[in-house]
Amino acid sequence: MADWVIVVDDDTANLKMAGHILSKNSMRVTALKSGQALIDYLEANELPDLILLDILMPDMDGFETMKRLRESEKTAHVPVIFLTANEDQESETKGLALGAMDFIKKPLVPEVLVLRVRHIIDLIRLQQNLSEEVDKKTRENQYLFLHVVQSLADAIDAKDTYTNGHSGRVAAYSREIAKRAGYSESAQSDIYMMGLLHDVGKIGVPDAVINKPAKLTEEEFSVIKNHPVMGARILKNIKEMPKLAVGARWHHERYGGGGYPDGLSGEDIPEEARIIAVADAYDAMTSRRSYRDILLQERVREEIENGKGTQFDPRFADIMISMINEDTEYKMREI
Repeated sequence: MADWVIVVDDDTANLKMAGHILSKNSMRVTALKSGQALIDYLEANELPDLILLDILMPDMDGFETMKRLRESEKTAHVPVIFLTANEDQESETKGLALGAMDFIKKPLVPEVLVLRVRHIIDLIRLQQNLSEEVDKKTRENQYLFLHVVQSLADAIDAKDTYTNGHSGRVAAYSREIAKRAGYSESAQSDIYMMGLLHDVGKIGVPDAVINKPAKLTEEEFSVIKNHPVMGARILKNIKEMPKLAVGARWHHERYGGGGYPDGLSGEDIPEEARIIAVADAYDAMTSRRSYRDILLQERVREEIENGKGTQFDPRFADIMISMINEDTEYKMREI
């Protein structure tokens, strides 16, 4: 497809000359005679590869037209080269400050016009290709990181005979709570990762303790209670995502106090950990254990309601309750 250039100049002779030069060099050209005509045209049509914009025009000069272009989300990044009969430094400084890519002096010299237009179009294309490649590699790295995290979460769950898929469900519930609480998509993704790894510290807990069907001794329970500290110690080494350690360390804190490992309460508990705490408790009640089956949904709702303000942040508990109320077929549970 031919490169598309819009030329804007109130002088018909200049329009014809620019159009002839560019068309002769296999470019598509649209000619417009005013800044307002350009604004109106761009509102109704796709964007060109480049705009050649005369500075000295009646009613709306090139600088004012450029300001209008930059104020619109659609046209904010369209590349512009100013056409000018003047070479004063003030005009050049003003134009560059507005975002112009270059200046071309009139009268137009065919070779210079073609070279500069092609140079800017090629430069913009290169920048776009580089940006797309960076975005692609970033997405690939994110997917790779997610797969590694998911594999690690599966390995954690495999230690416990009775928590198959627990980390994945906690992550999914946490993300949904965050979404309903108004978190951005990026923040939702972060809390999903945090949910996947909230129990990573259980890697350091002996299998015999995790899978013991009988009541734990005081010493065994103290080993279990150490898994948040161990998890945070493991995750804090991931410098690219320091928040990962937040969910691991504080998901067993209680909103009203009395939790572990640090005995935090209320707003002192990081918000992400308060979300994961609700999701974690919900999944514990809706999963099978050695000593009981999945709890009835009404019982689970009642436990979340009773825990508001003591065990759970009331705001996130209410969101969890609304999710329970919407789950009329009780699908949010271990299969």
